[in-house]
Formats: sequence, C-alpha cells, structure tokens
Amino acid sequence: MSATEHLLLDPGWRDGVRSVNGVDLHVVEAGDEGDPVLLLLHGFPEFWWGWRHQITALADAGHHVVVPDLRGYNTSSAPQQVDAYRLDVLAADVLALADAYGADRVDVVGHDWGAVIGWEFAARHPERLHRLVVLDGPHPDTMLRQVLAHPTQGLRSAYAGLFQLPRLPEVALRAFGFASLRAAMQRSARPGTFEPGALDRYAAAWSRPGSLTAMLNYYRALRSRRPGSSPSRVTRPTLILWGEHDDFLEGHVARASLERCDDGRLVVIEDAGHWLHLEQPDLVTTEILLFLARTDD
Repeated sequence: MSATEHLLLDPGWRDGVRSVNGVDLHVVEAGDEGDPVLLLLHGFPEFWWGWRHQITALADAGHHVVVPDLRGYNTSSAPQQVDAYRLDVLAADVLALADAYGADRVDVVGHDWGAVIGWEFAARHPERLHRLVVLDGPHPDTMLRQVLAHPTQGLRSAYAGLFQLPRLPEVALRAFGFASLRAAMQRSARPGTFEPGALDRYAAAWSRPGSLTAMLNYYRALRSRRPGSSPSRVTRPTLILWGEHDDFLEGHVARASLERCDDGRLVVIEDAGHWLHLEQPDLVTTEILLFLARTDD
C-alpha cells in the first residue's frame, strides 16, 4: 500500500493482501481475529474506503470486520478479461475469503455491486452464510424483468448498457479527471455526503493501471448471464436497506428482490439516496448491528 493509502487507515485498522481464487485482494481489517467474520463489499465506483463510517462501529460491536477491494478495484488484482468478472467468479472470491479466514460461516454486507455479489453468494453458498445485508443492490435475477416492466427504471439503468460498450466508456469516464463520474456521485447524493477531498481519493483509485476497464467489465460480463442458470432463492436471513431517493434504482426493484428471500425484511431509509451508507451512516450502522444481533436462528 502506498503512503497515500495508509493515510486512509484509522487507528485500529490494519491492511494486507489475501491471495484467493487466483487474484490478490487488498483487504482492510478491524476487530479481534477470534470474532465472527463480517465481510463488507463495496460497489461501483467505490473501493474499501466506502465503508469508512461503518468499520470501527461494527468492529467495536464484536465483529472481525474484513473489507476487501473487490477484484479490479484500487490495489487489488485487475485481470482484463471480461469473463474474470462473471458473478459466479465474484461469488467464488467471497467463498475463498471465508476460507482464507478460516470461517465456517460469514456475515456479508454489500452495497451496489457488492450487494449483487452478496445475493449471488447467498444463493450459491447458503451453508457458508450466516446473515446477508444488501444496500441498494438488486437481486441479479430480478433486474431485467423490472426494467422491462417499468420503462422509467429502464431509463435509470441506461448507463449500464452504455458501460457494456468496448473502449468508449473508458474514454468518456476518464476525460477531464473523471469529471463525469465525480459529477454523477455528487449529483445523486445528499449535499455534504462527500467530504472535501473524498472524490479525489476515489479518482486516485480509478486511475490505477487497468482498474477502470476492470470496473466496467463487471457490467460487460452481465451479457453472459442467463436467468435461471444459477440458484436464485436466498434461504438465509436477509435485510434489504434501500435509500428512499435512489436515483438509479426504483423501489419496486427492492420489493422484487425481497420476493426472492425465504426470510427477508425491507427497510427504506428516509432522506437517503443510493449512497445511504454515507448519507445516513449512523442509521445504517444501527440497522446492520440490530439485524446481526438477532438470535432467532
């Protein structure tokens, strides 16, 4: 990790690298290693630092918090092949992380793409999951149907189709110091969500060699997914947290995802949009902790 990256670490946090499933993943950890493992999975276009408001509180509550840079992001390995970002591969990364920490079962909290990966991991490997928390991320087998049924959601999701084009998205997003990505994050968040310098830190991660193409390959790999080609039902306890004013995902997407759960609960966070873990950090952390503390299973 660079000296600049070390500046992002709070006291009590530590970082390292785990070699799993053919890639090296940079991870930040907090809490005692003997505590239950809790994986925090970030989304597009963040990196591990997106969980900065939750890490310490979750560790203090008795969790061994493990926050990876997902493959392709920041200082983790960034293979350039599209197939390296299929959902089954990404779920296998989570499984391999659980193995690397010697955890029979893990709790998983995911936002955006991290939530999509969490859904996939929960469906494929229920025996290795304790509880799942998803923040503003659709179950992967619901999204196409919701787009077709709701034209306004199709408009909100148009960027995902554009991201699947070759080369052009890299040129457009990199232009003028990632101006469009910065603007999209700023525009879709409550005022003051991103503290001074925060978007510069994100841009530094996007600037790493190969990272931008890798980040876009998550979307390009969706073309190879066929509905029904993998397990869909989620049998483990699941909490869905959804920003009331999400600019990218409408509320029916959350409700359709909930229908895939045998034991699910949906909580809509008021006065929050897509970046609810940053916009309403204390409320989101409290909801996560209350859910993880349940003793009914």
